[in-house]
Amino acid sequence: MRFRENRLPFYSAVLLLLVVIPAFPQNKLNSIDASAATPQAEVLVLGSYHMDNPGRDLHNTKADNVLAPKRQSEIDELTAVLARFRPTKIAVEWDAGEQERLDRVFGEYETGQRPLTRDERQQVGMRLAKLAGLKKIYAIDTMWDFPYGSLINWAKANGRSAELEAIDRMGAEQTRADEEFLLSHTVLEMFRRLNSAEWVASNAAFYARMGHFGDDNDPAGARLLTRWYERNTFILTSLLGVIEPGDRVLVLYGAGHQTLLRRFIADDPTLKLRTLDELLAPAK
Repeated sequence: MRFRENRLPFYSAVLLLLVVIPAFPQNKLNSIDASAATPQAEVLVLGSYHMDNPGRDLHNTKADNVLAPKRQSEIDELTAVLARFRPTKIAVEWDAGEQERLDRVFGEYETGQRPLTRDERQQVGMRLAKLAGLKKIYAIDTMWDFPYGSLINWAKANGRSAELEAIDRMGAEQTRADEEFLLSHTVLEMFRRLNSAEWVASNAAFYARMGHFGDDNDPAGARLLTRWYERNTFILTSLLGVIEPGDRVLVLYGAGHQTLLRRFIADDPTLKLRTLDELLAPAK
């Protein structure tokens, strides 16, 4: 239920490929051995809500002002917990083609020339990077068209709009529940909710239901899911391009991306998936 709908025409895929592929990080890093039988690096995928309310998702959690003193203290609490992971790199949902801009923004914050905005990539990503003594944050995002409109049209043409509307209400209800939870809980508690197995499973179910819409003549649901998988696999490739042996990489992304990113990493024997709950578990 967390995705950004982009209305670019489907034929723009070729153009997007030309734009996206060169946007992968260009610095020469030591790649991990893809044939290794044991984990070469650790990756913590941290799902987040969008703190600055950009409104680009189908269902948008309305966040209160994270610049308020209470929320600032809570974000300090969150970053202190995340620092236990001892990240060697942080990757964020920032267009991979704008790495230079990210470098500039982070550099200005690090040297005290720029305050943090409400954006979670700054409030959490940059704050944590400074706390961990890192000098760079990695941009790994890419945007793809998401043909949700085609799904709506297929449902209308085949008398199944009520089903799709019911699924949409499920997403809206989950978003309202998240908003209500945030109002009465800390930022750390909200992150724990968004990164729980229950929340991730609910989000995965939302996408899985899309596969029920379409037929051989117009596989609308399959096309939508294909585009969603494509975007996340390109994000994965960009992420893998910055991981080196021995790294501990924290990936800060919109919570809806967790299902696929976690699955990709968990299935890869060269990587070890880490979770927020592990950091919060009592020391043994």
